[in-house]
Amino acid sequence: MTQQPPQIISSESPFAGDVFVKRHPALIERLIAVWPFAPGQRRALSELVEENVQGVIRPLPDSAADAGLWRDWGSSLYGQPWTSVPFLWAESFFYRRLLEATGYFEPGPWRGVDPFAPFKQAELAGEVVSAEIAALDDVAALADEERGQALLLSSLWGNRADLGFQITAGRGIEASGLVADDSARLWELLRSETGGTVALVADNAGSEMVADLVLIDHLLTHGLADQVVLHVKPSPYYVSDATLGDVADCLRALLHSKGKARAVGERLREAAALGRLRMRADAYFCAPFDFTAMPEGLRREFAPATVTILKGDLNYRRLVGDRWWEPTVPFAEVTDYFPGRVAALRTLKSDVIVGLETSTLAGLNAVPHWRTSGTHAVVQVRS
Repeated sequence: MTQQPPQIISSESPFAGDVFVKRHPALIERLIAVWPFAPGQRRALSELVEENVQGVIRPLPDSAADAGLWRDWGSSLYGQPWTSVPFLWAESFFYRRLLEATGYFEPGPWRGVDPFAPFKQAELAGEVVSAEIAALDDVAALADEERGQALLLSSLWGNRADLGFQITAGRGIEASGLVADDSARLWELLRSETGGTVALVADNAGSEMVADLVLIDHLLTHGLADQVVLHVKPSPYYVSDATLGDVADCLRALLHSKGKARAVGERLREAAALGRLRMRADAYFCAPFDFTAMPEGLRREFAPATVTILKGDLNYRRLVGDRWWEPTVPFAEVTDYFPGRVAALRTLKSDVIVGLETSTLAGLNAVPHWRTSGTHAVVQVRS
């Protein structure tokens, strides 16, 4: 792997700084508005807001089952302002502290209750998902290659309400937001290694997970993979990140639909029963580190895969490292440590970026907030 630049510290990034002083307080305000939290939970959440805005990082209570683990992970960071430590670590620890405040891991009625479930369920029941599912009948009429590309772009753009499955040949929104596009290389790789295993590391629940499931069905039914392993978070994380329960909710949404969407759901349910669709939820996906430190078990899983597809902004930050890279550093150089072939499908929602052409970067630098606005995306492959 090429020499690494400094990690992104929130105080050095207006975007990352706003996460702690604006976004996190707003999130907790929304949670308090939708849940009947007890006084102790409300107090813990309010204290977490105060810490984020003007306090210092406090460790988990000793009673937490993983307190020792987090004590080691943050031994040099506790007592500092949230915006003075690496952004990736601090953001991850915020969500662990939030779950502690709501009682997610503690015995009692709140144990295992996903605090973000109302937001995920509202999206899944909304018009965007309904429109995406209905559009599957149109997408099914496309030629195989066009259909595959449409489904890949839907999976890439995730919950962008103006795209979804409506990317079809000759109409809809053009993929003009792609600032790096290795999708042809990805399809070539999948076709040249048919019959193997594809690992897909998920990002969001809701409409994005629906799109991911439809893409998985396409890979399985067209012989581009004999088996797909879908990796999700073992517990709630980053508001919309997908857990196994979220996958089940999205599968039910397909099964309760009509037409092509229902057929997709039925095929996926059968694929799971036959072991062709497998689920994994490794604890490392909620750890505050990038993938250079992944445990050996995950390395052994990813290494023989035809390709590991990493979805979303957080997985991208963990793949390349949440660092101030020169944007033109080649993607292949930065990711050469990763076991096996890897592809990133990512909408840009944070500062880090690699693998851009010099001419592309020159144009982007004239666009305000292009790194963080979610209006640009990449498909990058190291084969």
